[in-house]
Amino acid sequence: MERIKFMDKNNYTLLADFYELAMGNGYFDQDMQDTIVTFDMFFRSVPDQGSYAIIAGLEQLVEYLEQLHFSDEDIDFLRSKKIFSEGFLDYLRNFEFTCDMWAIPEGTVAFPHEPLVVVRGPVIQAQLLETMVLLTINHQSMIATKANRICYSAQGRPVVEFGSRRAQGYSGANLGARAAYIGGCAGTANTLAEKIYGVPAVGTMAHSWVQMFPTEKEAFDAFAQTYPHNCILLVDTYDVLKQGVPNAIATFDQYLKPKGIKNMGIRIDSGDIAYLSKKARKMLDDAGYPYAKIMASNSLDEFVIEALLTQGAKLDSFGVGERLITSKSDPVFGGVYKLTSVERDGQLEPTIKISENISKITTPGFKKVYRFYDKETDKALADLISLQDEPAPQGEDFEIFHPLYTWKTRTLSNYTVKPLLERIYDKGKLVYDLPKLDQIRNHAQEELDRLWDEMKRFDNPQDYHVDLSQKLWDVRSKLLKEHGKASSVKKN
Repeated sequence: MERIKFMDKNNYTLLADFYELAMGNGYFDQDMQDTIVTFDMFFRSVPDQGSYAIIAGLEQLVEYLEQLHFSDEDIDFLRSKKIFSEGFLDYLRNFEFTCDMWAIPEGTVAFPHEPLVVVRGPVIQAQLLETMVLLTINHQSMIATKANRICYSAQGRPVVEFGSRRAQGYSGANLGARAAYIGGCAGTANTLAEKIYGVPAVGTMAHSWVQMFPTEKEAFDAFAQTYPHNCILLVDTYDVLKQGVPNAIATFDQYLKPKGIKNMGIRIDSGDIAYLSKKARKMLDDAGYPYAKIMASNSLDEFVIEALLTQGAKLDSFGVGERLITSKSDPVFGGVYKLTSVERDGQLEPTIKISENISKITTPGFKKVYRFYDKETDKALADLISLQDEPAPQGEDFEIFHPLYTWKTRTLSNYTVKPLLERIYDKGKLVYDLPKLDQIRNHAQEELDRLWDEMKRFDNPQDYHVDLSQKLWDVRSKLLKEHGKASSVKKN
């Protein structure tokens, strides 16, 4: 079945920061509209003080670019602002996307300061993309990363995304469910997310179902009769241990056991879940239902799940809502989109943004990214950011260093190298085959399997090296000196 595109009926061209259009008009007025530039999208820190992020959102960025145009209504609206020249409005009316673009594929593990998206093309076009590049990649990468942390804390138990009703708007619910699936969630409570993207939608009952019947037992009986092969009963409407679990067992005895059905379980949505789950597990086992599953929900996240399992909670799966779909503990991914080079006299000249905050100094130039893997373990060792014209390392011993703490060095040997950025657009033409969602999800899992366990822990995770090539380091140092901000550290 052909996939339904949520963005098909919408023209998001004007979903741009106004300064992008104001600068575009200025570039046009200065006859700079054909000046070729490069921009990088990257992020400066991992949410929740983690060591890695999972990148998502590229498919929606491509959907946006495939229908990027200014309608007559858009032009009329911009004219009403009374600051844009008619020449610029004519340029927009005849707008055609002609940029080159590279991106790290969805599901790839990425690290701070390395380019996730690289755009090369005429400055007005490249600048216009800023908001949508950041909006799409930031949001879904944030949710995919948070989902993965939560799934990791569950230690292999299924996690279902339950957050639609607490999401930040319709797109937040739908795209959040998509990103959560990439990050490792088994499914979503959001039915539309399955229709649009194919994320498995699951669900059973709410407390209102139980309240609709004269007794809890009658509510459970009715549900078991309607859904005998998917009978997960919510047991905390009244009293989990005195009523909920005993009533669930009685329903299983009456309607499921005689039919030989074993796909059954309970959900606990409140109270001391660790204690209740242990007591409920014993009650189910004693009643002859060791195969009945226990699901937990109620304001869970990776820290709560980790604590529950540390306390010996007897849980088989989790439903995680608001703290996942909003990444409540750290709800901003923080990606930025910065100019890195400008073409002058036919050559791309690196540019730099300088800040008193060292982490905000940009890495100049038209770049690419490589990842080193250990040949014996197949684990990721380090990433290298280099200029576009530099060849990949060929297997010789290679010294890497921390770009900020340059005395931290390491020599790599016995490795393989993989380029991370893939060509998405060639002069405005889409040349990348978008993978299916399950392929992206599988890729994310393969990427995570190639990380050391020390990087996945929540407390004080191991740092991952992202190095600059010597040539790129020299370019950066030269620009810092030229702008009167000589680096306070030098590479040994």
